[in-house]
Amino acid sequence: MGHRGNRIAHVKMTKFRPCIDLHAGQVKQIVGGTLDSTSAALQTNYVSQHPAAYYAQLYKDNDLEGAHVIMLGPGNEESARQALEEWPGYLQVGGGINDKNAGQWMDAGASKVIITSYLFPEGQFSQARLGAVLEQLGGDRDKLVIDLSCRRRGDDSWFVAMNKWQTITDMEVNQESIKALEPYCSEFLIHAADNEGLQKGIDEKLVRRLAEWCSIPVTYAGGGRNLEDLELVKKLSDGKVDLTIGSALDCFGGSGVKFDDCVDWNRRQS
Repeated sequence: MGHRGNRIAHVKMTKFRPCIDLHAGQVKQIVGGTLDSTSAALQTNYVSQHPAAYYAQLYKDNDLEGAHVIMLGPGNEESARQALEEWPGYLQVGGGINDKNAGQWMDAGASKVIITSYLFPEGQFSQARLGAVLEQLGGDRDKLVIDLSCRRRGDDSWFVAMNKWQTITDMEVNQESIKALEPYCSEFLIHAADNEGLQKGIDEKLVRRLAEWCSIPVTYAGGGRNLEDLELVKKLSDGKVDLTIGSALDCFGGSGVKFDDCVDWNRRQS
């Protein structure tokens, strides 16, 4: 497996990971559970006046590696490409990635591609599709992030949700599924869709479990609302899980946490 210079070393150190969520070509912060393209019920927390490339530049200027650019539905490719051009080799890109376009996104400057829905035709996990994407990436798992965004089922189980988190798949997120997938990717990205965009706090139980199950880098997203949540994720996961904060950030119109404070947090961790 070829090693890439910008692979994030897996040391025990919870980091703030930034994001660029794109919807209809604009940078937005959305309540994840309402992200259904056929519905008028889409709840948007924030629509930025700035293009995606502005945020890519912001992350570059502050040396924030491992950011993910997520294309939520169609009409976002141009915005995503502009972000990648701003900081080639350092942004991960996801949303509609499959075995036909994964290589093209790497060529466009992505550090890694993120896949979810393509792995679950009709909601059933497909090992063949995972193999097809890896083949397109030259067999290099360092270029692949698997997104196991999930919804809670009962008190202590989570199932992967796809198609903008509306369709529950047959895959439970647990030790068994994590261990089965780890040989094929370099990281996991896991949105807790029930918490996404609500700024009501993280799914503490899920964070704790992810730290137990994962032996490769994992980023949790969903519900992060302040600097204390970074401290909490660090404590719950023993530094093994990174946290994405979106809607609560001042650069996305939030009042919970200043972007600069998150930058300072990362500097203090290293």
